[in-house]
Amino acid sequence: MTTNQSTSKTGTAQAGTAQAGTAQAGTAQAAARTLGSTGPGVFPLGLGCMGMSALYGEADRAESLATIHAALDAGVTLLDTGDFYGMGHNELLINEALRTAPAAARDQALTSVKFGALRTVEGGFTGYDGRPEAVKNFLAYSLQRLGRDHIDVYRIARVDPDVPIEETVGAIAEAVAAGHVRHIGLSEVGADTLRRAAAVAPIADLQIEYSLISRGIEEEILPTARELGIGVTAYGVLSRGLISGHFTRDRALAPGDFRGMSPRFQGGNLDRNLDLVDALRKVADEKGVTVAQTAIAWVLSRGEDIVPLVGARTRDRLGEALGALQVTLTPADMAAIEDAVPAGAAAGERYPAAQMAHLDSEH
Repeated sequence: MTTNQSTSKTGTAQAGTAQAGTAQAGTAQAAARTLGSTGPGVFPLGLGCMGMSALYGEADRAESLATIHAALDAGVTLLDTGDFYGMGHNELLINEALRTAPAAARDQALTSVKFGALRTVEGGFTGYDGRPEAVKNFLAYSLQRLGRDHIDVYRIARVDPDVPIEETVGAIAEAVAAGHVRHIGLSEVGADTLRRAAAVAPIADLQIEYSLISRGIEEEILPTARELGIGVTAYGVLSRGLISGHFTRDRALAPGDFRGMSPRFQGGNLDRNLDLVDALRKVADEKGVTVAQTAIAWVLSRGEDIVPLVGARTRDRLGEALGALQVTLTPADMAAIEDAVPAGAAAGERYPAAQMAHLDSEH
């Protein structure tokens, strides 16, 4: 059973606020997880910072900085970003957060950076560049924006179909040898690409979507990663808020919120997916925890080699997410959760068709 006995059984949005201080105080000593057999030890939850700069509508800069500081204070070590999040805005935000954080927190912070996405002035995506010379260029700019002399985990956001993965990984390996990068990661790649990359250099982790309603990695990709000693940093654990317990059928999305184009948030798909959330809420209510905590705890339970990334943009949401570390799922709980949200039950693809085409993990 969970130790979160103070949370009401309503699973309300206010639960995160009430738990924030307790969660931050109570998780600083949480057992570390290691990114694969060659990567660093990290706090069992990472902070995904994308939403502080892009794709979810306007964010509050002061609250974003306060949330990063609160995460570091709670013991969180892994800060995940991409050089294309807000056209470099997110890296600059992390730079500011680290510069203004206490020295001890700054020293423990690890940066995980994705690169390679090509953007337009209007904000569109036009492809990916994984050429070795491009890797060096992207890296130089990221180091400058972050204000650091190295990046802890560096990965191409999507495989460049015109460049063999061996060449891209080889270029990152050269950066490791030069001391500019500590570890090599991958993002959204399939099992074959994972093997090819690992044959070139040690791979610390694979960043890939994994949640109760996105379980495609379980068949082949996750077993391959485990065979190769590669960890998983799981993003989308709340499916962009869809299974957080806070998203409603009548919610109006802000301008620029990419969920407006996401198949899982459209029409009948949204209704079907929120029906799944309603079923999950009944399980969460029985345990006296929130829907979000239940969903995060489920991902945490899938293996010590998996580190969920939570995309909290506020301290309230961060506090709620950290509370998931206090949730223990019994075999009966697991059965109830998977009965509420069976594998493959989600309606709609996880990205629009044009973006799905860029996912090596889906081919």
